[in-house]
Amino acid sequence: MSMLLKTKPLASEVSESIIEEVNRCKGKGIRPRLAVILVEGDPASAYYARVKEKKARQLGIAFDLITFRPEVTEQRLLDEIGKLNRDSAVHGIMLELPLPRHIRLQTCCDAIRPEKDVDGISSANKLACMTGGAGIYPATPQACIRIVKHFGFSLQGKNVVLVGHGETVGRPLMQMLLRENATVTVCHYYTQNLAKHIAGADILMTATGCAGLITADMLHPELVVIDAGISETPTGIVGDAVPEAVDAAKAVTPVPGGVGTLTTVLLFENLLHAIRLQEQSKEV
Repeated sequence: MSMLLKTKPLASEVSESIIEEVNRCKGKGIRPRLAVILVEGDPASAYYARVKEKKARQLGIAFDLITFRPEVTEQRLLDEIGKLNRDSAVHGIMLELPLPRHIRLQTCCDAIRPEKDVDGISSANKLACMTGGAGIYPATPQACIRIVKHFGFSLQGKNVVLVGHGETVGRPLMQMLLRENATVTVCHYYTQNLAKHIAGADILMTATGCAGLITADMLHPELVVIDAGISETPTGIVGDAVPEAVDAAKAVTPVPGGVGTLTTVLLFENLLHAIRLQEQSKEV
């Protein structure tokens, strides 16, 4: 059986560091505050918003959940984002995705001030992630890399197969992996013979949200699997890899209890980074 890369201890370690910094902020008269905008209609989004609210309370961070009906107009969302941008008591703004189809996602993302964009989804932060410049990077890709390093695996010079090239995980993760000097192969919907690509990999990172996409016969005993996929099934939340993956690879992140557990904490680490950026902008 493979090594199960459970991240609860790592998440607890990061949480303790966050609490210390939150207390330092409060000592300077700053109470970290995150505002989450939720458009109702997607049960998973509502669940993740509640998870963030619970974690915020544990960390001593103020949390505002702003909800809208599914028929909300794009302009109404933009007005709310503008209001939060101007509110100096709000240090981070996050949109729970997905948004309804009648709302242009990137338009709303780009309306968030980059230094308050804790999810790293604005064009300015996407560019920063691509170039390695100053900005806020998405939490899930950060979690994937942090897990690999925490458990003592190297990325430099390793063959990494990344399955999924989505805007929020796959693409920024690709850029981060390249900066770690990994040799990256990106696979996606049109990739033929996925198993052949995985066969030559040292590390597999997958983030498609397609339950069971990665089957046990695709894996090999020297492979490290970082599963950032999340799907809701009648039996619960599962990842991209089948449960049998734990018997076919060297190490595997569980779902739940793996990438997602750390991602939630790193979102609040991003919030503290956002506060530092805002403080720096005041000094200029």
